[in-house]
Amino acid sequence: MADMNDDDLLDALGVEVPSLKTANRTPREERIIAGFEDILRFYQTHGRAPLHGEGRDIFERLYAVRLDQLRKIPEAQTLLAELDSPCLLSGTVAASVDVGDLDEDALLAELGVGGESVDQDDITVLRHVRSSTEKRAAEEIADRTPCADYDKFQPLFELAERDLKSAVRKTLRFGRDASIEVGNYFIVGGQLAYVAEIGETIKAPNGESDARLRVIYANGTESNLLRRSLQRALYKDDTGRRLTDPDTGPLFGDAPEPDDIEVGTIYVLRSLSSHPFVTEHRELIHKIGVTGGKVETRIAGAEKDATYLLADVEVVATYKLHNLNRTRLENIFHRVFGAAQLDLTIEDRFGHPVKPREWFLIPLHVIDEAVERIRDGSITDVAYDPQTARLVS
Repeated sequence: MADMNDDDLLDALGVEVPSLKTANRTPREERIIAGFEDILRFYQTHGRAPLHGEGRDIFERLYAVRLDQLRKIPEAQTLLAELDSPCLLSGTVAASVDVGDLDEDALLAELGVGGESVDQDDITVLRHVRSSTEKRAAEEIADRTPCADYDKFQPLFELAERDLKSAVRKTLRFGRDASIEVGNYFIVGGQLAYVAEIGETIKAPNGESDARLRVIYANGTESNLLRRSLQRALYKDDTGRRLTDPDTGPLFGDAPEPDDIEVGTIYVLRSLSSHPFVTEHRELIHKIGVTGGKVETRIAGAEKDATYLLADVEVVATYKLHNLNRTRLENIFHRVFGAAQLDLTIEDRFGHPVKPREWFLIPLHVIDEAVERIRDGSITDVAYDPQTARLVS
């Protein structure tokens, strides 16, 4: 036995060691895989492939285009076969995306994973070798790791995406305002990023102040890069953007707008669902809505609608407001109470998983306070803290 090597010992013990795939990936292949992993994360979160349509958020539409393009690249079918357990690549290309006339390189360019622009036969060009500058840039950005408490941040990303779609937030080219503070959102490297924490101030080698950040990304990862590293990455990224703070605009005013209603009602519902979680927290789980008509009409047939948790509801509070903008008002509630959004998945009448977005774990008296702050205009200065169950600055 003394002459046996490791492989012989394992073979004698009957232990099968799976062969490791040591083949190096080209940069092109790595980028294809990385792009597909974003689509897989979307599938795991929503239980379906991303779809096209103006009603979809910008990220889902980007993923839908990316998936269509990957389906047109023959090598992607083989490269991604082991990852594609949901068989996403076997679907048909959506008719709304015209990719039929593009060759593989053009498709990769559209996908954002374009190949090298240099002559592929030029033996004087080093390929697949990063320059020192690229290596330093990668080190500055820091390695991303899975975010263990991403469920806490996911509602914030969803709210930011809704704010972008409804123009409550805007995107600005990074540079004019280079500040980075807790709660800021940025788009860097094609990913929506949220600054969750800023560490103690430290001195950089050049004598300037810096700080280590905790940055959460919309794909469920995080990094602890330096503030100046993030600033440099945003400067260098032609698509780098800052998301503005919510622009709620006037809720009440004399100038009419398309979504204005003369007399509106904010209504608060409580579910009568027999779901164990709802039963346990019934006094805290509330749905907040706004209607220009009768609340009774709005909630008719609630037991057949997944929006209402497929159960009857009771109206526990209503508030009358005049000359308000419904969209802005709903966006305000989502911003203020986003951290307390109910994370619950139920099956609809057809057995499909549904995750209602309009329910919150909030005491009724806090909703009362929020409505009063809407009336006096101070609602823009506060947000809900789930730890203390209070509205805080």
